[in-house]
Amino acid sequence: MQIDVIVTAGGIPAEGDPLYPHTQGRSKALLDVAGQPMIQWVLDALSGAERVRRVVVVGLTGDVGLTCGKTMGFVPNQGDMLNNMRAGARWILGQDSSATHALVASSDIPAITPEMVNWSVDTALQSDHAFYYSIIEKSVMEKRFPGSNRTYTKLKGLTVCGGDLNMVRTHLVADESELWTRIVDARKSVWKQASLLGLEPLVLMLTRQLTVERAERIALKRLKIRGKALLSPYAEIGMDVDKPHQLELLAADLAFRSRRTLSEKCT
Repeated sequence: MQIDVIVTAGGIPAEGDPLYPHTQGRSKALLDVAGQPMIQWVLDALSGAERVRRVVVVGLTGDVGLTCGKTMGFVPNQGDMLNNMRAGARWILGQDSSATHALVASSDIPAITPEMVNWSVDTALQSDHAFYYSIIEKSVMEKRFPGSNRTYTKLKGLTVCGGDLNMVRTHLVADESELWTRIVDARKSVWKQASLLGLEPLVLMLTRQLTVERAERIALKRLKIRGKALLSPYAEIGMDVDKPHQLELLAADLAFRSRRTLSEKCT
């Protein structure tokens, strides 16, 4: 099965943001990473993924020189993450009103590969949920990207960080629902996520008794929506660029990948 992908690219770091000296009021997605715009690495991964049908970039226009091996559309920045996701979902439904799910990819995870994209789609579609949220175990992240300084959440027997390659039901995101506003607003704060679900998960988290499965059951009970966490074996899905040292880390990593690929082609 193939699905469509929403690439969110509306972020423009403001003065005071750690990346502002690098962007100077320009789009974060267009930051140079190892010789090409950061978002182009993401589009290259989507181009090579068999599970991807179409791609819509939300937050940029079509005159910025981006390429993709899939059918690609552009939607202007809608002002915030949620409205960008909605606009992307509506674009997809305008192409195919029967589209059930959409993959949402951040433009600042340039190290992802086609294999990781295919894995995310295939794993999610093994069940029927409203949304799927990728998580990565700390040891996986630290082994692949030591010193990346991700923000981790301590669960019972598991310490994880969030990923930026997630799947949602297209029609649910396209609708004007307060629920999605609350979910997206809480995406960067584990405490906001816990408070969204009520006192029980907050206490369980503080005592390190909260499991992934229990969090899913609480979400269903409190929010009336079926969500599922996908424990990803790929650190790259969670390796986004929020700070200069993460930009430098990924630039070096992808420059090495490019040199290795060139060497393999020459042998």
